[in-house]
Amino acid sequence: MKICIINILLFITCFECGFAQKPVLLYPDGVPNSKKTPSAYVEINENNKVGFVSIPTLTPFFPEKANATGAAVIICPGGGYARLMIDNEGYDIARKFNEIGVAAFVLKYRLPSDEVMADKTIGPLQDAQRAIQLVRLRSAEWGINPAKIGIVGFSAGGHLASTAGTHFDHSVIENRLNVNLRPDFMMLIYPVISFGAVGHQGSKHNLLGADPDQKLVDLYSNEKQVGSNTPITFIVQSQDDKTVPVQNSLLFYSALTEAKVKAEMVLYATGGHGFGLYNKATKDQWFDHATNWLNANGFLQSF
Repeated sequence: MKICIINILLFITCFECGFAQKPVLLYPDGVPNSKKTPSAYVEINENNKVGFVSIPTLTPFFPEKANATGAAVIICPGGGYARLMIDNEGYDIARKFNEIGVAAFVLKYRLPSDEVMADKTIGPLQDAQRAIQLVRLRSAEWGINPAKIGIVGFSAGGHLASTAGTHFDHSVIENRLNVNLRPDFMMLIYPVISFGAVGHQGSKHNLLGADPDQKLVDLYSNEKQVGSNTPITFIVQSQDDKTVPVQNSLLFYSALTEAKVKAEMVLYATGGHGFGLYNKATKDQWFDHATNWLNANGFLQSF
């Protein structure tokens, strides 16, 4: 009987750290910029992929209290703005952040669609801004330092993260309390950055439509939106990425350097695209570099 009780207590302890908690609705009072969802538009979740998202959520993962640093990240999985690679670019990443004492929130953001949105070009950004707003508003409840909230994005999720980090002065959500929508840092992993010649055309098409106005293309080419107040940034990509050209990271790093924003970049010769936490082409672990970078910039020191 004692062994059984001990096992139950251990299970509860493990559940509270490194395991997904109940997803939180981003908009409990109704999703903004939305149309009535057609009956055929049903969310799917299979083979690590989530699609047809119309109700966005934030899934919390909390570290052990003894190990908690007060830092938090909002994680944006990739998928070309057509789907979300929710496991290897979401939940797996969240658990890894818990290991270094960082709370993590996996963002299941709306995928741009004229079927369910009045303006699909701002839908994902609304969800990213709302996620930052929500984590800041509930920071005391969740044991988070509101000045240590970063955003992490993979592939098209990297485009969303870099949009949140360069468009924060323009709120696309209701923000009557004037909550700071600026992430304190960005971590961009094989990110889509540009919608120009080197950009990922599938992401561009899905977000902006078939024939977008050039002003809109420039607005969402985030290397053109960097300024002196852009958050410090950590970037990872491989040179042989055939899905999202490495020039995306290079352009963003160059823009950050020109704006005198602190940035660090890990470039691999090989590894391709979509490797998630582990680039199997090398024994090097990019997350080790990321941990050192967070520590060097003061995000892993406790309250």
